[in-house]
Amino acid sequence: MTSQAQRQALHNKIWKIADDVRGAVDGWDFKQYILGILFYRFISENFTDYIEGGDPEVNYAQVPKDMITPEVIEDGVKTKGYFIMPDELFVNVVKKARTNDNLNTDLKTIFDNIQSSAMGYASEDDIRGLFDDVDTTSNRLGNTVPERNKRLADILEGIAELDFGDFEDSQIDLFGDAYEFLISKYASNAGKSGGEFFTPQSVSKLLAQIVMVGRNEDNKINKIYDPACGSGSLLLQAKKQFTEHIIEDGFYGQEINMTTYNLARMNMFLHNINYDKFSIERGDTLLDPKHGNDKPFDAIVSNPPYSIKWVGSGDPTLINDDRFAPAGVLAPKSKADFAFIMHSLSYLSSQGRAAIVTFPGIFYRGGAEQKIRKYLVDGNFVEAVIQLPDNLFYGTSIATCILVLAKNKPNTDVFFIDASKCFKKETNNNVLTEDNIATILSSFENKESKDYFAQAVAYDKIVEEDYKLSVSTYVEREETREKIDIDVLNKEIAETVVKIDRLRAEIDEIVKELS
Repeated sequence: MTSQAQRQALHNKIWKIADDVRGAVDGWDFKQYILGILFYRFISENFTDYIEGGDPEVNYAQVPKDMITPEVIEDGVKTKGYFIMPDELFVNVVKKARTNDNLNTDLKTIFDNIQSSAMGYASEDDIRGLFDDVDTTSNRLGNTVPERNKRLADILEGIAELDFGDFEDSQIDLFGDAYEFLISKYASNAGKSGGEFFTPQSVSKLLAQIVMVGRNEDNKINKIYDPACGSGSLLLQAKKQFTEHIIEDGFYGQEINMTTYNLARMNMFLHNINYDKFSIERGDTLLDPKHGNDKPFDAIVSNPPYSIKWVGSGDPTLINDDRFAPAGVLAPKSKADFAFIMHSLSYLSSQGRAAIVTFPGIFYRGGAEQKIRKYLVDGNFVEAVIQLPDNLFYGTSIATCILVLAKNKPNTDVFFIDASKCFKKETNNNVLTEDNIATILSSFENKESKDYFAQAVAYDKIVEEDYKLSVSTYVEREETREKIDIDVLNKEIAETVVKIDRLRAEIDEIVKELS
């Protein structure tokens, strides 16, 4: 099956499940059940593959529960991070789902058992609370137990019908594609949440490839980090784009929202990143950063919330924070954009690169933001600014840019790219095609100026422009109006005047005849 056929089959099936449960569960809440149960199926099959070890004579789903020894459980948890009993596997639950009067409570027990299996082990923090948003006993599924059970059975059977063979052999990112599809469908419900927008896969791919420019098997990166990781899509694009495993020590992220924090951890498992190769933490990155002991990072990718409020100067101790102190000023209380940028710069290694999606206003506003831009430019940390097309993000047509930071620049120039015309119109949103991404990456890597598209700008010029970093300040827009030949225009005007004079004479003759 081709990737497009797989994707279309996935979308059709998910939407059919949505139709089956619609009316009881709000679309946005429904997402949690679909993705939670999809995750349940994945870890069940993944764990089964591990236990069976490729032996065709072993069928773990049929192994009696009393044959599972404490040693087997301990080995499973230490290796996979969790344990699932044979009778609690997805394949066994779905068989009896339609006739199980206790389905909703049985599922809750199974999810609790999976989470508790990690207690006391190294994976405990990575597993705890993974299913908290998949409340199978909630009234959101129905007012009565039979109603809840019916809808859960609909979802379980629908997920079971997704026939793509082994998850590892699937030609598409099943979980990520399901997540993006659901968000695109429910964007009006999800809307804007504290300035946060889901990063489309095409933008994620561009960011991941930007931070990987120049990296290969001989020049690996130590680890990759996202200080506002959401569902983990940016981190995972790095893994998906580079199969040669040039990321040595894993994936790190922090997320303040509980639901997306859980989804990010699920996403790591769904991409076969073992619990000891990722660290996703929950909390406020600006006020309670969790990965200080893990820095520095060779690669940072991020789409932090745009222009949200934060405490800023309301907390006088923050100006002494190692992350913010070097600029000598804090990001404004009403606009935390540069607080996230300074945080990322602080966590970046001396050989690293950060690619951050930003709101364009931060590149030309005055006050504290201008002072922070001055620090970044004077310190030679700004490698590039890339203007993206409008209308790339679900639920908003907001314009965005990519700020690229580096600590090992070979010169003091800043490279500006106007990629505002690099898109394909698709449904209600624009998308970056593979060709668009390749064009932007080639320009970024070669740093060659090109009229109306890219410009390498000297440090002195940026100082002259009061440290503005807007792409439009340095990359001239191509004149779209047709160029006019003055000689041709004058000839056409003369001919028009003659015609007008002739018509007036003819009209005068007609008037004389009528009078």
